[in-house]
Parts: sequence; structure tokens; C-alpha cells
Amino acid sequence: MARWDPGAEQRLKQAALELYLEHGYDNVTVTHIAERAGLTRRSYFRYFPDKREVLFGGSERLPPALAEAILAADPDAPPLTAALDALTRVGAQLTEHMDGATQRRAVIDASPELQERERTKTAAITEAIRDALKQRQVNTDTAELVAQLATVASTNAFRRWIETEGRASFDSCLNAVTNELRATLTET
Repeated sequence: MARWDPGAEQRLKQAALELYLEHGYDNVTVTHIAERAGLTRRSYFRYFPDKREVLFGGSERLPPALAEAILAADPDAPPLTAALDALTRVGAQLTEHMDGATQRRAVIDASPELQERERTKTAAITEAIRDALKQRQVNTDTAELVAQLATVASTNAFRRWIETEGRASFDSCLNAVTNELRATLTET
């Protein structure tokens, strides 16, 4: 078998998603995934360190991309605007290349282990937003609060985008969540 197999990573992702939906995350092994994809177990580990990461592969690129987008935002933009604009740009790019989001969400929602991994990913996003805002000279307390609010808005927008099965743009979902958040914060 060739050391590099074109399309192997995508086949592994697809096989894992299918198997997780058919049998449940806990009942699927790396061997099952590799066999379904027509690869060996060893090949699987060339792409992913464990069976969770097949659903989260590439997520490590999201925090740096958000930080870069925040740092590139208009220097005069308020912190929340800079963060939300960055989330809009990066989120739009992410959703353009995301296949099987509804199924992936169902698998994660059914597994406490995967939910914990999702929380870890979300924490890394919040940290990246906070640190980028601090680099923009936003004070630590404000940067932390804005990062948390922006992450909550983004998470809710992403869930809405999934619920529309991609019929709505991520941008429109984030705008709707942001408007609701602003209305809630200004209620008296």
C-alpha cells in the first residue's frame, strides 16, 4: 500500500461519521474506521492521534486564524466589534468547507467525551480572542468579557447555521444572535 493515499483523510472522516451515527461513538474503534475507509489502523494514526480527533481535525487552526483576524481589524473598532467581525470572516470560511455538520453535531451531542472535547476547543477560541484583544491594548477584564461574549455568540450562531442545514449564511446567523444579545443586555 502506498505511504500516501490521496483522499485518505476525507475517507477516514466520512467513515468515522457514518460509523458513529450507525453504532454510537463508544461502540466504534479506530480499526473499524480504518477498515470502513479501506485503510489500515496504522494509516489512521498518520492523520489523527485518536478516535475523537477525526471529528475535530483542523480545529487547532481556528484560534490562530481568529487572533489574526482580530489583529487585522480596524484599529478604531471597539473590542466586541473587532471580535465579531473576525468571527464573521473566519466563520464564513469555515462553514464553506464543512461537510456533514448536522451529523457531526448529532454525534457530539450524544457523547459526553466529545462534548468535553468541544468545550476544550471552545476554551481555546475564547483564549485566542482574549489574547488578541489584549494585543490591541484592551484591558484584561474587558478582553476576557468580550472574548466570552463573542464565543457564546459564535457558538450559538454556529448551532443555528447547522439547524438551517446551511441554507442561511453563518454571517446572518451571527448577526441574529448578536442582535438578540445586544437587546438582552440593554433590557431594563
